[in-house]
Amino acid sequence: MSMQRQLLKFSIDLVLWGLALPLAYYLRIESMYAQHANDILVVTLMVLPLKAAILYLLGIHRQSWSKTGIWDLLRIVQGVAVAAVAFFIIKVLAQDAIFVPRSVPFIEGSLAILLLSFARMATRIQNESFRRRTVRRSPRKVERVLVAGAGEAGTMLAREVDRRPESYLDIVGFLDDNPSKQKQWYMGYEIHGSLDDLKKVAIRLNVDKVIIAMPTAPGEVIRKVVTLAQEAGVESQIMPGLYELLSGDFNIAQLRKVDLSDLLRRKQVKLDVTPISEYLNGRTVLVTGAGGSIGSEIVRQMTGFHPAQVLMLGRGENSIFKVDREFRKEYPGITFTPLIADVRDRETLEHIFRRYRPDVVFHAAAHKHVPLMESNPDQAIFNNIGGTRNLTDLALEYGVQRFVNISTDKAVNPTSVMGSSKRVAEYVVQWASLRAKKDQAFVSVRFGNVLGSRGSVVPLFRRQIDDGGPVTITHPDMTRYFMTIPEASQLVLQAGGLGDNGAVYVLDMGQPVKIVDLARDLIRLCGLTPDEDIKIEFTGIRPGEKLFEELLTAEEGTTATRHSKIFTARSNGMPEGKFSDMLDALFESALNQDETEIRNHLQKLIPTCNFTQADQLVESRK
Repeated sequence: MSMQRQLLKFSIDLVLWGLALPLAYYLRIESMYAQHANDILVVTLMVLPLKAAILYLLGIHRQSWSKTGIWDLLRIVQGVAVAAVAFFIIKVLAQDAIFVPRSVPFIEGSLAILLLSFARMATRIQNESFRRRTVRRSPRKVERVLVAGAGEAGTMLAREVDRRPESYLDIVGFLDDNPSKQKQWYMGYEIHGSLDDLKKVAIRLNVDKVIIAMPTAPGEVIRKVVTLAQEAGVESQIMPGLYELLSGDFNIAQLRKVDLSDLLRRKQVKLDVTPISEYLNGRTVLVTGAGGSIGSEIVRQMTGFHPAQVLMLGRGENSIFKVDREFRKEYPGITFTPLIADVRDRETLEHIFRRYRPDVVFHAAAHKHVPLMESNPDQAIFNNIGGTRNLTDLALEYGVQRFVNISTDKAVNPTSVMGSSKRVAEYVVQWASLRAKKDQAFVSVRFGNVLGSRGSVVPLFRRQIDDGGPVTITHPDMTRYFMTIPEASQLVLQAGGLGDNGAVYVLDMGQPVKIVDLARDLIRLCGLTPDEDIKIEFTGIRPGEKLFEELLTAEEGTTATRHSKIFTARSNGMPEGKFSDMLDALFESALNQDETEIRNHLQKLIPTCNFTQADQLVESRK
């Protein structure tokens, strides 16, 4: 059937192109057409085999007429131009034998382009009209859509909607803040005003839905559009963010509801790819905690830098199985090796290092829940500190070139065992850097909360909203720094590329956000009203929590790096003297499960930590 269709299209193209020549003669010598009829027939038959050869060799007959695009039309122009030049050469060589006015080859070429293009556009218009009539006859309602943003993403959306009438979307126009675009038409749709005009335009045009097509717009712009859409009583959706758009072609199925990561979005992170590529390209990379949200995203982001092999290590077999299957399918050119192991298991880790000889290690495995670690402080020591010590020791022994430890803002002036354990883990990495060889670099990267990560506050709020409330918050003044998972992971890769041995890198987290504001935004995004449909309750600060997180101690300060979003803490505060002995004493207290001694040893290691609430909790258990 396909060959028959191609033969039919080839025949139609050849007939149309063949008719272009006699038509060109007619337009050129209308009054003398009859007396030159024989010459016209001879010339038409003479060049017909040439046209057939060009159609076949350029594959013009294999074009999909219903999906003709600009590149298809350029291919037609290319073929016609070749034929026109050849025809002109024939005219010069045989000008005494046949009658060919000089302008005829050019007129014929123009007509050929019009006729061949018209056949394709007519087919496309007919198919689109048929599909639209089919959709209109359907009982399903066609939604009237206003697009916020008339840039590349907006026109991409309009093109996709035009191509897929079965999406049941009818674009009524655009909004855009660019003054130069006002009152213009894009893709056949009018720009009705700026984003501030959304409410009145939506009401005037009887809009059902607003689609936000601004993948790089900051969170405050997205929040404004969502608020105005809610005031107009219309639904709002958003196109994927820049990270998702770069990973593949857009389709309408990727439209989704606005979520908190959109409202907190900052300007796009621009990577300096050269240093990242230099330490990842062709290397064997080990990622601990690879089944988690941060670890798996680090794996996903590094695939663009073509590592030779990625070792994905984690304790949970289900999460490792899931990411292994996903990445093998998405990135077939990279070798992925799933490893089920615990970072506390020194013997298994040594077997892995001896067998695979990793060049780069990203250490993302950690216990991170503050209240749980307050109740189980020994496990925080064994996992967060002991696991880091195992990995750094092996990295030194087996010549790892880059070791990147994922830390947290809770490690600064810690009030919890979890935060303290991550601060000591930073010390362990710094301690390894003092013993590193010249070509090795051991660094830590410190950042705040990651939106959507496993165990983060957003999934908890969603469950509480789904259950009808209340949404529970510990304190009305509780604030946190937030990043998206892709943003955090990209900056981790970038920090690894800076390679300043012993550095503690601090990521630019922007402005801290009140948790209560976050909760209210999420309630509104669910189409509900805070404090009316969903109540907000304040439950009190839990043991180990702080009202405000910090990225630096007062003593540290920062030094700028080559990347605008990454800074270096000037001093990590690792205790001088017998750090190894202090560490051994801490592990001994953990082995004895002596919570008081664990906190005492942490206090000696980190003089700025404050365990007041935790001490009260321990006393209450006695």
